[in-house]
Formats: sequence, C-alpha cells, structure tokens
Amino acid sequence: MKHVFVIGSRGLPAKYGGFETFVEQLVTHQENRNIQYHVACLSDETHHVHTLYKGADCFTINPPKLGPARVIAYDMLAIRYALSLVKKERIERPIFYILGNTIGAFIAPFAHQIHAIGGSLLINPDGLEWKRSKWSRPVQVYLQYSEKMMTKHADLVISDNIGIEDYIKNSYPWAQTKFIAYGTDTHLSKLDSKDPNVRAFFTKWQSQEKGYYLIVGRFVPENNYEQILTEFMKSSTERDLLIVCNHEGNSYFERLRETTGFDQDGRIKFVGTVYDQELLKYLRNQAFAYLHGHEVGGTNPSLLEALAQTDLNLVLDVSFNHYVAEETAYYWTKEENSLAQLIDQVDQKQEFTALGNQAKQQIQQQYTWDRIVEQYEDLFLQ
Repeated sequence: MKHVFVIGSRGLPAKYGGFETFVEQLVTHQENRNIQYHVACLSDETHHVHTLYKGADCFTINPPKLGPARVIAYDMLAIRYALSLVKKERIERPIFYILGNTIGAFIAPFAHQIHAIGGSLLINPDGLEWKRSKWSRPVQVYLQYSEKMMTKHADLVISDNIGIEDYIKNSYPWAQTKFIAYGTDTHLSKLDSKDPNVRAFFTKWQSQEKGYYLIVGRFVPENNYEQILTEFMKSSTERDLLIVCNHEGNSYFERLRETTGFDQDGRIKFVGTVYDQELLKYLRNQAFAYLHGHEVGGTNPSLLEALAQTDLNLVLDVSFNHYVAEETAYYWTKEENSLAQLIDQVDQKQEFTALGNQAKQQIQQQYTWDRIVEQYEDLFLQ
C-alpha cells in the first residue's frame, strides 16, 4: 500500500477553489486501490479528528487564528501530525504532496524529517502566487522566497501547466519537474432553454442565448477586468457582456466604475455569483464568446471550463493560456485596441461550431479528470 499525504488544500469535501477541487477529483476518480490518501482538512472546531470520505482518510487541523499567517501554521501542523501518523502506523516510504508554496520558508526541517523516514516530498507551486496584486510588496517577497525554498527541498515539482514548468526550470535549474495538467468536467448542462431557472436568468438580465459575451472568474486586477471593460466599450457589438463574479462590496468594483465608466454602457452587466453549476454550464455553452483575461497562474480552471463548453474563446495571449488553448481560440494582447478590434472582427460572424468542436476534442483528450488522476496514480506508484 502506498500512502499519500495531501497537505495544503482546505480539505474535503471541496467547498472552495482549485486545490480543493483537485483533491476532490483525485479521490473521486481513484482507480488503483493500492493507494491510500490522507487529506489534511482545515477546521475551526476540531483537531486530529479522522473521518473517511470516498475512501480517503481525512484528518482535521485547527491552527491558531493568526490572520494571513494562519495558512502557514496550518501546513506546519498538518505535516507534523502526518509525520506522527507515519511513525505510529509504521508506514514505509510515504509521499507528502504539498499544494502551494506558502510554507516554503519553513520547509527545510520538515523535508529533512520526511527524508529521514524514507519519505518523498512532492510539491505543486500552483501559479505565480507572488505576482498577485492582492499581496503587499513584503508578502510578495516572502512568497517568492518560499517558492525558491520549496524547489530546493522537494524531490519533485509538479506543475499543471507547461508554462509554469518552464518557469520553474529556468528560475531554479536544480529542481526536478514534471507536468501533470489540471482537469475539468466535460459534460454539457442538463438544462435546456425552457428550464425555469434559465428563463428567469435571461429575463432578469434582459439577455438571450448567443446574445452575450461572458466572463467567469475571480474579481481581481490580474485578471485584467479594466482592460477588458475598456476594450469592450470601444467595440461596436450590440451583444451584452455578462460578468459572473463576486463583485458586491468589492472596492475594486468601485475603482473600475471610476476609471472605465462601465456603468454608462448598458451592454455591461455584472450578474454576481452563479452557484447553480448546471446553470453556469448552460451560460458558458450559450455564450457567443468567452473572454479570458487571466495573466497570473498556471492552467486556469475557468479557461478549461470555457473550452469544454463554449465555441468561441477570446483569450489573453500569455504563455500559460496559450499552452492550454493552443489553436482552438482567438488571442488578444494588452495593446490598445487589440481586444476591441478582435471583438468587432468575430462579432460579424455567426458560426464557430467547428472551432468549438476542436476545443472540446482537445479537452477530452488531455484534460479529463480520469486522465489526470491516472497520471497521478502512475506517479505515486513508481
């Protein structure tokens, strides 16, 4: 039996974002029962309580409330407890898979302990977290240093995007790397045009199928909302721009209103968060085009979801995005008028089914969770 300790997500069942969804899919699609997963779960109530979830041993960690530093304490306590389990259960050659770089500045003694018991340390750096605008400069410096330390002590760095792997290789030539992509759901929505929830949505926002461009993503500056809004307002399209994000009470929303004046353009509609996943799939599938402006990170889940559902995708041309979409999307840059001209160019056409089928085929071949989990199981059992 190969024991894999997964540390760094908030745990199971998944309620949050990328890492949590990954861990959920890892245990949901497990085929090889010679692997036992142990998953650290962040808790505000219990400590070291074990439950079984889809065959995975989930254990709670309740770190002290230290503000942003709580995530560091969470990872440290989770590794420490996992090491105690290894010794108690006399587990041989365990794998510690750490998601994210947050603990990097403190990883050295833990790496030594893991190696001392015959274990392996694998890490997933996610994207370029230190570049995110939400962090102050001191935090960015810390995160970049943590990234460096993680690569120094890890036996293997797993990247979900070839662009991230190239970055790791170039920045830290000592690192051993491997590319395993992120996955996505390839099924179309169960809803149709007559569903009451569908009709209620379009009635509320005074839009219709194929009558809108769509954005779904975290409402943060590095996803280039300002650029997209400015360029969309320059375009001559009569279609709407529906933006699915958590914008309410966000100071960034007010700042964008001031800098772009988007509230004066009746085509632009911030619709808030859509929690109904079937409705969200339907909105992606029925969008005339999806706009993707993510600039920091690896394989972004929202891009995979768009490629799996939407025929036409207009994507910011950075390496991370290009490695995923390849030739199945149209690309724009941050140069003035680039996106506006692209919108005007494609808006006159009506048929992008062939391009959409090409994107869906690519997702089916490379980004299904079955394929991703199979690659992880092969790696863990090597």
